[in-house]
Amino acid sequence: MKISAPGLTLAGCIVVLMPHEARAATMIEGAAMKWPFALPFAGLILSIALGPLLIPNVWHRHYGKIAAGWSLVTLLSLSWFAGISVMFASFVHAMLSEYLSFIILLFGLYTVAGGILVTGGIKGTPWNNTAILAFGTSIASIVGTTGAAMILIRPLIRANISRRQSTHVVIFFIILVGNVGGALSPLGDPPLLVGFLHGVDFFWTTRNLWSQTVLVAALLLAMFFATDVWCSRGEPIAASSDPIKIQGHINLALIAAIVASILLSANWRPDIDFDVFGTNLQLQNLVRDGLIVLIAVLSLCLTPDEHREANGFSWEPIRVVAKLFAAIFTAIIPVVAMLDAGRNGSFAWLLTAVTARDGSPHEVAYFWYTGLLSAFLDNAPTYLLFFELAGGDARELTAELSGILAAISMGAVYMGALTYIGNAPNLMIVAIANERGIRMPSFFGYLMWAAAVLLPLFLLLTVLPVAPVLRLG
Repeated sequence: MKISAPGLTLAGCIVVLMPHEARAATMIEGAAMKWPFALPFAGLILSIALGPLLIPNVWHRHYGKIAAGWSLVTLLSLSWFAGISVMFASFVHAMLSEYLSFIILLFGLYTVAGGILVTGGIKGTPWNNTAILAFGTSIASIVGTTGAAMILIRPLIRANISRRQSTHVVIFFIILVGNVGGALSPLGDPPLLVGFLHGVDFFWTTRNLWSQTVLVAALLLAMFFATDVWCSRGEPIAASSDPIKIQGHINLALIAAIVASILLSANWRPDIDFDVFGTNLQLQNLVRDGLIVLIAVLSLCLTPDEHREANGFSWEPIRVVAKLFAAIFTAIIPVVAMLDAGRNGSFAWLLTAVTARDGSPHEVAYFWYTGLLSAFLDNAPTYLLFFELAGGDARELTAELSGILAAISMGAVYMGALTYIGNAPNLMIVAIANERGIRMPSFFGYLMWAAAVLLPLFLLLTVLPVAPVLRLG
């Protein structure tokens, strides 16, 4: 995207002329806000859900403008409520502290994984499809759900290109590879990375969530296999006789470099901070983001163009995610402010809902509320919200309150699969599938699919704990 000279001049004027108070502005006072301030966010979510269904041609041409419109409504309402200075400081915080690192990581993984070309005679049989989903689920906690999804989605689609019914394959791929598989490490899914950066031990989720994740993944794979066997009856399954080959090996090393940059930022503490209109930016995070951008550029330079062309690589999926999530991170500002107000805010009922009668936190409630809100608010900020609601002390949450942290972690990761916007890889997978001619369900159609598949498993987790986590009573 090109930025004109007048645009740069205007941005510079804003920085210079913005009142000094904006630099020290705190978060918006959510206790004084009422629920109507959440309406722009609700309008954005409904637009994402209904736009492709009711006005598909208009939506696909102008989704960025529609999303920007809801963002503008949010910012205007915040200016009216708290003043331009506080609005601007809150917007800068959302973009620089939350959105920027989020989209840079996705951009890096999308770009690098797009240079890995898997070719050869993969047949879209139920056994092969299940094996691909199982493999993607197993590596998602190592290379991230975005990395695993971008490496495997195109080979999976090519393997099933001759089949008339393959939508269910992509749906289960979103659930397993794009979400559930990332539950075992901070590298796997953004919510767990948020927890790691707030003091949770790197291997805590591995030690505490492995049994639940194995159970959920195994049941999902069994459900997929049975579904795929049924749907593949009489289907033509074509494949070449060429051996399976992986090209673009340099990108495997570059993915490892992205993982290393994340670990570097989490363990290197130079204690150098920069203040940008009240938002504190730490040097290690800036270095991490810069390294990821550099790694993505190296991938573009070092990968032969024909590899991306053979993959059908385009920038549209990441462009969709960048535009829609920029709007989501903006429109959610007043919602988070009201939630942060706790008992004094418009969503005080939420704090009451996750507290038992004796005043102790309720694990089952944390699981379900974190999960259901993650499906519609994006799972990373929702995780952080409930992490803080539970006290925000990583030492306490990984010790005597470990059941609460497990409930929050599982809810955020697993239920991010319930909608297209619950986790960023979901939208990218859908965009790639649509580009390849697979007719994906609408927002509500996918929600019904995912709910039918996942809700029984979540109920099972609630009433049949595999470890001392999520227990009734």
